[in-house]
Amino acid sequence: MVDTILIDLKALMVEREDCDAGTVEKLRSGLAQGKTQYRSLRESAEALKKKVEANAGTPLGKRWHLKLGIAQYFIGHLVDAIENFKLAEGALANFYLGKALLEKQLLDEAFKAFEKAEKTGYNTNQVKLQRAGIHRLKGDVAQARTVLRELESQATHNPEYHFQVGCCFVLEGVRDKAIHHFEKAVELDPSHTGALFQLGHSNDLAGNDDEAIDFYERCMTHPPIHMGLLMNLGILYEDSDKYDKAVDCYRRILHADPHQEQARLFLKDAEASLTMYYNPEAELASSKFNQVLEIPITDFELSVRSRNCLKKMNIRTLGDLTRVSEPQLLSSKNFGETSLNEIKLILGAKSLRVGQALEQGANVERRFMPTTQLSEAEQAVLNKPVSDLNLSVRARKCMNRLGIAAIGELIVCTADELLEAKNFGMTSLNEVREKLRQMGLNLRGD
Repeated sequence: MVDTILIDLKALMVEREDCDAGTVEKLRSGLAQGKTQYRSLRESAEALKKKVEANAGTPLGKRWHLKLGIAQYFIGHLVDAIENFKLAEGALANFYLGKALLEKQLLDEAFKAFEKAEKTGYNTNQVKLQRAGIHRLKGDVAQARTVLRELESQATHNPEYHFQVGCCFVLEGVRDKAIHHFEKAVELDPSHTGALFQLGHSNDLAGNDDEAIDFYERCMTHPPIHMGLLMNLGILYEDSDKYDKAVDCYRRILHADPHQEQARLFLKDAEASLTMYYNPEAELASSKFNQVLEIPITDFELSVRSRNCLKKMNIRTLGDLTRVSEPQLLSSKNFGETSLNEIKLILGAKSLRVGQALEQGANVERRFMPTTQLSEAEQAVLNKPVSDLNLSVRARKCMNRLGIAAIGELIVCTADELLEAKNFGMTSLNEVREKLRQMGLNLRGD
């Protein structure tokens, strides 16, 4: 097998002053050859800075500003790239200025940059597609659709067209059609990072972690690599116990943006997980026991009185009964010794007893146990699914791992109890606190 010859990025970027669309494509191909090429590009960027300084204020200096901007754009140093593109000139400089501004969500500035790119000779259709994207990001899907209709003739061969159409379908909630267009974009251009990311994100939302990781990893081989991709992939790596890879993702984010506090917190959590001890036998035994605890009360024959009392107390599983004492049950209106004996028989058949978890020192009461009589409206709020909080992927998966399904189950947890959960760090805790605060709620102990 013949070894692939690495593209000499230093020769491409530093030894020649010219820069066009072909240069950019060759740079992307070179970066796709591996991590060592990123180091080569960073070294080239340092050399280009010297070229810029040596030719400051001259027409040649503008060419070096363009090359330095391109290098910084692909490294991920967008702020520096924007400054250099502004000091360069020509269609390519304005087009990539628009791309960089778009990444920073500076939509109006990006729109102007693309207009200028078109006026200075950049491909009109490519500029129109970027404009469609800006309209979409501003929430004006109708205007984006208008622009795209003008370009329908390109549907058979233009991957960016299918990407933009797919994004419109995402905003319209028609995900199956969106996926069709993203797949078409990747078919036409296997290196289309936008479409690959969207396919990864769709699988991520659907819980198809392996498929999501595959698409995200394919994105990684086609720079520039965006911060959202690294963050999503890092979280998925953590969920797959690939903490070393998660650490690498977060470090790359911080290398490009040292002020990214969320990545810093995630990095700390991932690094801590690298040293965690895992006992598969203990987890298997715990898993089987937990399955028994999650058996719903409705699986058993109970008197109407007992069933209604437990429903009012929001006790839904055998596990809930192990986390409450006999006095607590008997303190409930209409719950007497007869009902208590019914419960004891059910638990005894499963080798459980009332208050067992309390005796064993279990601190987390997963189900909401009101100490005062609640109104129907208050009960309705606390019985809402935790998904109504619209948590991030990371926090949502932690809720699933903890078995927290309702908001009432969440608010009886303390901050320390949540932080004990795998992959649940301060960023997730702060997010949960803020979402609860918006509903006028808080965690136990807050």
